[in-house]
Order: sequence, then structure tokens, then C-alpha cells
Amino acid sequence: MSSVEVRLRALLIGGMSGDDDAYHLFLKELSLFLRAFFRRRLQQLPDEVEDLVKETLLAVHNHQHTYDIGQPLTAWVHAIARYKLMDLYRRRKGRDQMHEPLDEDSEIFASTNTEAQDASRDIASLLAQLPDKQRLPIQYVKLDGLSVAEASRLTGLSESAVKIGVHRGLKVLMGKVAKP
Repeated sequence: MSSVEVRLRALLIGGMSGDDDAYHLFLKELSLFLRAFFRRRLQQLPDEVEDLVKETLLAVHNHQHTYDIGQPLTAWVHAIARYKLMDLYRRRKGRDQMHEPLDEDSEIFASTNTEAQDASRDIASLLAQLPDKQRLPIQYVKLDGLSVAEASRLTGLSESAVKIGVHRGLKVLMGKVAKP
């Protein structure tokens, strides 16, 4: 279980037990991850990001009683965020794309997504070999799209330590990939 999972889970459980400060911090930190999640997926629709972050946070708040504390929090939140994203796509498709011809979409079925899955698995395997002070800054800044300041708040490292962690971690990863 990742340190982020442990931290967010503890904050949510604290909030569910009546600790308002823990719950406020949970929502604040979760919003950073949601913003990065939606920013990556909505590069063509940047104005929709904040609305989806708010909708997802509201759904998390309204449905927190359905969270099973024996299950990973990130999977539960990710499912909610995906549903909100799909709702947006449905709304926009109904409004913007009702007249697209279906035969142009046949390329969707021409290839599989195994290359992307393999690459994602390889990256996760490489990152797992790094210490947290390098792995987490790379994950947050380079993969999740958070700012250095946001990564600094989440890791507890200074902003310069986050930058150094990214630089040194990428250097180590390049060395591992370059070896025959």
C-alpha cells in the first residue's frame, strides 16, 4: 500500500469518525490528485477540470458511507472520478458529437491497448526500485502532473528537494534503461 493511500485513507477514516480537520485535509489533498487526473484526460477541455473536481469531491462526500474501509481508497475514488468523467463525455457527446459518422470509429477496434499497458507496468516496476524521495516526486510531478509545490506539500519535502528527487531519480532510471 502506497504512502499516499495510507495517508488519504487515514484522513478519510478520521473524518468519518468526526475529526473535521482530518476530513478537510483529506478533501484538500484529494483535490490535488483529482485535478491532475482530470487535467491529463481533458487537455482539450481545460475549462471542465475544476467542475469535475468539485463534482467528484461532492460525490465522495455524499457517498462516503459506502466506502468499505477494508478496500483500497484509491480504487473507490478512481471509480467515482471515472463515472464523473463518463458523465461529462455523455453530456458533451449528446451536445457536440451527435452527427459523427460511425464508420470513422472503426479504427478503435483495429488495435489493442497492450502496448500502453506494458509500458505502464514497466514504468511502475522501474519506479518501485527507487527510494521514496525519488519515486514520489517523479510520480507526482512527471506522471500525475502536479506542480512542484503540490508535490512538496504531499511528500513533506522542500520544493528544491522535490526537484532534486526528480532529477536524480530520472538519472537513475535512465541508467537502468540504458543497460544492455
